[in-house]
Amino acid sequence: MNNFSLEHQNYINQIKKNRRKVMSARILILVAIFAFWEIAGDIGLIDPFLTSTPSRMWKSLVKIYSEGTLFKHILITCGETVLGFILSTILGTIIATLLWWSDFASDVLDPYLVVLNALPKVALAPIIIFWVGNGVKAIVLVTLLICIVTTILGILNGFRSVDKDKIKLLKTFGATKFQILRYLIIPANFPTLISVLKINVGLSWVGVIMGEFLVAKDGLGFLIIFGGQVSQLDMVMMSILILSILAFFMYQIVAILEKRLVQGSSRKD
Repeated sequence: MNNFSLEHQNYINQIKKNRRKVMSARILILVAIFAFWEIAGDIGLIDPFLTSTPSRMWKSLVKIYSEGTLFKHILITCGETVLGFILSTILGTIIATLLWWSDFASDVLDPYLVVLNALPKVALAPIIIFWVGNGVKAIVLVTLLICIVTTILGILNGFRSVDKDKIKLLKTFGATKFQILRYLIIPANFPTLISVLKINVGLSWVGVIMGEFLVAKDGLGFLIIFGGQVSQLDMVMMSILILSILAFFMYQIVAILEKRLVQGSSRKD
């Protein structure tokens, strides 16, 4: 028993050691990229005006922070992104469930979903602005349109891929469709739901930035488009870097949710 415990502890320690190695390698790569970027700009290997440099981005960050608007832009973009992400996930999941429930509705609407998925959503942005006005509603609606079809298709395909023999087995025991959905379809599609959430993290940021390009007067998307218009590319690169960091943290939240769901399902098993 002691040998087993010792081997288990060694195994855990090895996993932690490997994780530290991976994290250290990631940090070193990131530091090396920024160091090369800065040096390349200093020696003229790249044009700092066009590509900026870490030091120039830092100066731009300090300038915007001193103006007192930095966190305002970040919070506005984060709020719009989270709202669009949540709405598209919830509505997309509900619609996918209804389509799974009704084979007739699914067969009728399937080609429309394919067309909507292929349609460039930004083409609808001018119409959306006329519908809901020039503001947060338009930005969130653009985000919703970009994310929701992908959510519907992803979850619906996951529901359809559940083993048909298991569904037949539950039916032979008298299970209702709701019971099949609750006890088989949804639990079997936790990985699908997590995959959709991860996809929506990226799509929601894309949708919000596209919306802010068109209608916003605040937010990181506004800073990017404004910086391009006034040739302040340091501001543009700084805003893109902040977006990358925020998207990473949002992705990590989904990853933590995934880990907890996996742990919860393993305990039930």
